[in-house]
Amino acid sequence: MSTASRDTAEDSARPGERAGRPRTGRLSLSPAARPYVPPLVLYGVTKLVGLTIFACLLEYAGDYRKKEPRFGGGAHWWDVLQTWDGWWYLQVAEKGYDPRPLQPLAPGGLFTVQQNSVAFFPLYPGMVRGVSEVTGLGLYGSAILVSVLASFVAAAGIYAVVSTLAGTRAGTIAAGLWAVAPGAGVEWAVYSESLFVAIAAWACWCVMTKRWLAAGLLAFFAGLNRPTSAALIGAVGLAALVTLLRPDSRREQGVLGPVYAMVAAPLGLLTYVAWVGLSMGDLTAYFTLQREGWAHYFDGGAYTLDVLRNVAVGHNDYLFAFSVPDLLGVQLVIALPFLIALMLRRKPPLVLVAYTLASVLTVLGTQQMFGNTGRYLLPAFPLLLAPAAALGRLKWPTLTVFFTTAAVASGWYAHYVIFELGIP
Repeated sequence: MSTASRDTAEDSARPGERAGRPRTGRLSLSPAARPYVPPLVLYGVTKLVGLTIFACLLEYAGDYRKKEPRFGGGAHWWDVLQTWDGWWYLQVAEKGYDPRPLQPLAPGGLFTVQQNSVAFFPLYPGMVRGVSEVTGLGLYGSAILVSVLASFVAAAGIYAVVSTLAGTRAGTIAAGLWAVAPGAGVEWAVYSESLFVAIAAWACWCVMTKRWLAAGLLAFFAGLNRPTSAALIGAVGLAALVTLLRPDSRREQGVLGPVYAMVAAPLGLLTYVAWVGLSMGDLTAYFTLQREGWAHYFDGGAYTLDVLRNVAVGHNDYLFAFSVPDLLGVQLVIALPFLIALMLRRKPPLVLVAYTLASVLTVLGTQQMFGNTGRYLLPAFPLLLAPAAALGRLKWPTLTVFFTTAAVASGWYAHYVIFELGIP
């Protein structure tokens, strides 16, 4: 038998051999899971580099040791990851809610009502409590575990969406870009962003692939995770409505799935906000608490414009002024029109356009910590579509240099800046 014949015979035998007698000593993944390995490896390695740089900067500066454990301090560098909002989430996970009526504070201060944990939605702390009960880990360890695992699910969802539109190479790069995005330091901290993006990315993918039941259910859970889920809920509902209004898509996909998505999507958000209102004796209690207890409310962009004017002339005469985070936030806001234009140029599905534009409008139109603009825009992952596609033209040696540099830099701008030079 010739060499070519032997090779052909061996190749034809191997599939049957693998099917009948799986070879040991080698990790076997299903064909459906294999495409996700490169993006998840890129995401994980990039995040580890950024977190390592963050830890080195914390230890070098040492400022965290002088701060209160609740406000960016702690005995160890990793304690910083459970401060600020993380403290509130751990309180909810440990003690639950105490939705008493709003407590007025003395007049003259920035806040006019006492802060209450009901401002923090229940899905993330509920998962933290559940993981702690099942695994025996403490609440902090469980919170980090939930965030890290959710971040990988989010990276996989971003890959699924972007690869569907621009190919697997762009999808892999998009997952890596999300790891180094401004504000990405909260992805592996006691914050709910990773869980929300995981839900949002896969909900958008379900709409794109016409899985309406899953899309509606995911949007429902998103509503139990963050108030900004309104952008996702609206996008899913709009895509379902357009599907119903088009005769061709209505005949192809039916009516029940889109109708279910439209009805189920807002129920989580509405249920929680209504529960807070009824429990606190005021149906608008949640919004009052956000406005008067945290000074966060929709103002049509007045606060954003005020920050842009002040930073442009080197002043800090505005609320929540933090020079370094705010300067980075201004640069990101300046880049947004360009990123949006590039995204629209690729003609993505309606659900992605609506979700992204609504997310950006919510961030720029709300008074909140401007230095956290990068963190607030983390859910707007479709903005990564065009940059990922453009970077996809580069060879991997060049991309390796890019991601190595970005990962190291992200330890500062995406981690240290928001946790130590501002308030995440």
